[in-house]
Amino acid sequence: MWAMSESVSVRCPVCRCDHLYAAPSYPCACGAPVCPPLDRHGAPLAVTHQMWDEAWVAVACAVCGREAEWPHPELGCDCGTVLRIPVAGDTCPRAEPEVAAPVPPRRAFQPITIRTARDAVTATALYLRRLGYQDIRRADQRPPSGIGLAARGLLAQVDPTVRRASPRDVECLWLTAMTESAHCVYFSLAGYTTEARTSADTLGVPLFVLDLTGTPRPVNSLADELDGA
Repeated sequence: MWAMSESVSVRCPVCRCDHLYAAPSYPCACGAPVCPPLDRHGAPLAVTHQMWDEAWVAVACAVCGREAEWPHPELGCDCGTVLRIPVAGDTCPRAEPEVAAPVPPRRAFQPITIRTARDAVTATALYLRRLGYQDIRRADQRPPSGIGLAARGLLAQVDPTVRRASPRDVECLWLTAMTESAHCVYFSLAGYTTEARTSADTLGVPLFVLDLTGTPRPVNSLADELDGA
């Protein structure tokens, strides 16, 4: 079971409504839960424009010390304001590490429910970490549609729209990956056209569909191989 951070009181600067908030935790590669440490003395910020760089926060695992980027804690107020919860400069309180034990190379995937485009990106990042990619970041080049993620040797595209991915979408991802000498993989919420699937098979692009539970489902044989590697 994932641990939850301690609840803090948050007051909306717009409507002055008070909320009790606890940041969610995420699974580290070592299996321990990681949670962004909330700043009890900081004031929440009303988000008017979502900026990618500001939507993530680096948090170190309390057990193994591995640092990774996770979604910055946010809360939706009843008045419609999105509140970004301040995070303390330090990491979550460190626990005494247990005696090291062999860790399985592949853990059971822990999905998150997809309600927003950001949830789709988070679910994809969690899945890529399960595959062994730990240095996940925003892609240097923004794709024509969706959101680009990158890791060492990998370029991933996440399409959280209700439009099925087209052959052009798949080909643009493949071309960008080729210029960066990287492998590529596509994640879509709405699926793919028949032509897009044919193009992906020809170019060697694994295709996944994100269901609303946040679980990526392989669409072609290349994705099956990646999922079972």
